[in-house]
Amino acid sequence: MSRERRPVASALQIGPARVLDAGRVAEVMGQANDRLAWLPRLISRAEELHLVGGMIDQGWVEVARGEDGIVGFLAREAREIHGLYLLPYAQGRGIARRLMDSAKAQSDNLGLWSFEANARATRFYRRAGFVEVRRSDGNGNDVGLPDIRFEWQRETD
Repeated sequence: MSRERRPVASALQIGPARVLDAGRVAEVMGQANDRLAWLPRLISRAEELHLVGGMIDQGWVEVARGEDGIVGFLAREAREIHGLYLLPYAQGRGIARRLMDSAKAQSDNLGLWSFEANARATRFYRRAGFVEVRRSDGNGNDVGLPDIRFEWQRETD
């Protein structure tokens, strides 16, 4: 997709990933992570493909699909969000919000970990109604970077 035809959230379909989407989903993950200079690359592109393929097989992945294909995805197992990724040019267009709204519609509470260094994600999660419940020094994650635990609870009337 060219940069001139940036996707708009309203023009996208949100829905479950299909097995044949694994390559594109892995590409989205790779491109998103490549933009984070502070994030070390621990796995190969082939391992990313294997990882997302497994999440798709488990039914965890919802994608944002436009006329030019998948531009983002959210991976969620029950109430735990394992990842939210967008192609770099698709950020700031309401797509992550649409993916998160879909996850919220399917659960009364959600939780996730986000790296402390990811200030953009921290702002997004807070705007989405998530609250910080604790921080870690990174000993509990694969990368060894400090992270923040966020949780969201549906408000009751």
